[in-house]
Amino acid sequence: RTFEAALEEIGDKFKPDLVIISAGFDSHAADPLGQLLLEDEDFVSFTRSVKSWARETCGGRLVSCLEGGYNLSTLGATVRAHVRALAEE
Repeated sequence: RTFEAALEEIGDKFKPDLVIISAGFDSHAADPLGQLLLEDEDFVSFTRSVKSWARETCGGRLVSCLEGGYNLSTLGATVRAHVRALAEE
């Protein structure tokens, strides 16, 4: 099952008026806690998918809240990539 399929199922079931992203980056490959080995581009892909889904599901109403990420030397670039993906047309 893909991430996009899971979003579709959630949208069909709950029909949200607003989507809130809890943007945690501790699953980044450089993070000492997550150990999930995700890269900046993975977070960009997730962000684009959620943004597209929010556009279809609730008119694009979307909020992103920074949660975690514990490698400060990489966190800034990852957050910047996420915010840039949010700002794309």
